[in-house]
Amino acid sequence: MLAALGDVPLVSEHLAYEPKYDGICALVEIEPGRPAGAVRIWSRLGNDKTAQFPDVVDALIPFTRRLKAPVLLDGEIVALDERGEPTGFQNLQGRMHLSRPRDIAAARKQRVALIVFDVLRDAGEDLRRLPLSTRRARLERIYGNTGAETFRLSTFVAGDGRALHREALARGWEGLIAKRLDAPYASGRRNPAWTKLKLVGRQDCVIGGYTEPRGTRGLFGALLLGVWEYGGLEYVGHAGTGFTHAELTRLSRRMKPLETPTCPFRTRPPTNERPHWIRPELVAEVKFAEWTRDKKMRAPVYLGLRDDVPIESVTREPAERLHASRAPAGGARTAHVRLTSHETSARLPPQAPPLENLVKHLDDLEARRAPGRLELPGGHTLEVSHLEKILWPGPRITKGDLLRYYVRVSPVLLPAIADRPLVMKRFPNGITAKAFYQQRAPAKVPDGVRVEILPSDSEVPSRLIGGSLLTLLYMAQLAVISQDPWFSRVGSPDDADHVAFDLDPMPGVPFARVLDVARWIHDELETLGAPGVPKTSGAEGLHVYVPLPQGTSYETGRLFCQIVGTMVADQHPKVATLERRVHARGRTVYIDCLQNIRGKTLATAYSARASQFAGASTPLAWREVEAGVDPRDFTLRTMPSRLAAVGDLWEPLRTARGADLGAVQRYVERSGGLSSWK
Repeated sequence: MLAALGDVPLVSEHLAYEPKYDGICALVEIEPGRPAGAVRIWSRLGNDKTAQFPDVVDALIPFTRRLKAPVLLDGEIVALDERGEPTGFQNLQGRMHLSRPRDIAAARKQRVALIVFDVLRDAGEDLRRLPLSTRRARLERIYGNTGAETFRLSTFVAGDGRALHREALARGWEGLIAKRLDAPYASGRRNPAWTKLKLVGRQDCVIGGYTEPRGTRGLFGALLLGVWEYGGLEYVGHAGTGFTHAELTRLSRRMKPLETPTCPFRTRPPTNERPHWIRPELVAEVKFAEWTRDKKMRAPVYLGLRDDVPIESVTREPAERLHASRAPAGGARTAHVRLTSHETSARLPPQAPPLENLVKHLDDLEARRAPGRLELPGGHTLEVSHLEKILWPGPRITKGDLLRYYVRVSPVLLPAIADRPLVMKRFPNGITAKAFYQQRAPAKVPDGVRVEILPSDSEVPSRLIGGSLLTLLYMAQLAVISQDPWFSRVGSPDDADHVAFDLDPMPGVPFARVLDVARWIHDELETLGAPGVPKTSGAEGLHVYVPLPQGTSYETGRLFCQIVGTMVADQHPKVATLERRVHARGRTVYIDCLQNIRGKTLATAYSARASQFAGASTPLAWREVEAGVDPRDFTLRTMPSRLAAVGDLWEPLRTARGADLGAVQRYVERSGGLSSWK
């Protein structure tokens, strides 16, 4: 289980606080009463580290003699300073990469310790489903009074972390971990139930090259560093300090065989000295002061190489932190998340006066139950009527409410549907009465409403095309509730601009399972270096969109979706499925990739939906998906204030670089294929 970066209160009856130990993750399997082979140490990536840390194994042998049953412990191997206190990760560099027994024996002068903080299995019982408070009590009982320097329990303070926070600041620790006492152990992904409170900036970086040395330094000058972003390696700075002579020598030997004439960064970075490029196969950890406005690290310092971090997983750590306040047990159902500045950079400007006037005019017409003519920006006019008609009986939302909603969100909705053919589903008598689909544009439309004839679209002679406020409100006047655009534009109808995972829960499946599947898809996309943008469907499901490179066919996009979806379904068959037969899906979340076909549509971001609670399809930050949301919180009535607070979270879909489709094939090959691929 990995911690998410964020901020939580330092005093909470629901949290426990631990130091953020600066070492390498370790799962330790211990068998009782078997000195030979009784202890196995595994890294986060599943590499056997037992031989590299014989002193840890030696410290655990007495422990095995009094164990009554096998256990699996979760912890961290850390270096110790001269006082026996945990110290920085860079002090492990002389040990963690060794393989020859002679070198390992010589390196034992750098003392280390295993600090355990969780127990995952005891006597064959899987404990991960239990709350942390129960697991910690079990761990303390198992550990007993061992008291060995090389084998320790983590510091664990429940309820009040202020004293530990002061100690962290005084001693220069990396940070703290705050953990929900009621949370189970979620294997294999970051989870906000464990929150990293960082005191200094830390970042894993891919080494893309190095510069010639200056002055008296030999071998190389600075490392050129990057993170995977928008489908490529984005340069984030250079580190020229933090090296010992031995580390300069070791790094140089590691980098020389990787030299290449091709710059691995998306954009060639400026350098003060001549650069040497290398294949992006090494990960370094650095500390730094802050992120600059141009998204570079200020004053990065090299800490060491990481062999426990997958190259594909190296992405930018958030520059700002998430503030989440969860309700106590038995309280509100949703974790309310305040998004931070980097997630709300596209805040909306105050509503332009013409739009404010339009909202007031609609108010007046509805109050008088009168038809009227709207004066729209650009000199267009639109006749509207029956604004008082109730479209959503439950919350009593009218057609006038729908038009006012679309006026308010038009600055962010119109870019999402611009130049795209639209499919209409009309609800002339509200969402509880019969509705009907209309593909063809009406025979007579107001002047200014865009209608186009698409090539190879003989069944539908003309279609409405999105992008103008006039067309948007004209459709609302026709009682078209949702905005359902094609994935392609009218000028290139056979090329998909994006692909979408449509996550549809089967009856009785809670939305929490939908969020789980979205997180797993996000994990796979991060591994592939592909950007993903999530949104609620506005009903019971959730969508994850991925931008595609220009000129990508629908078929190629659909294949990308099916491969990633199959990866997830293979790993989580009890929760996720791509099974097309509805009766065979059981209580799972269906990953629907079949919407990625020319002419198929999904409700776009910010679209109103014909759900009982008057939902709006709402873009989310991944931080919100991790924390947990309830789709019923996002409605026509709540969306305008949310937009004012967080801005346009859908913008990254339009601005991000398209996914590297070749990365899927390479990833599948490394993973050994897909067992359920059809």
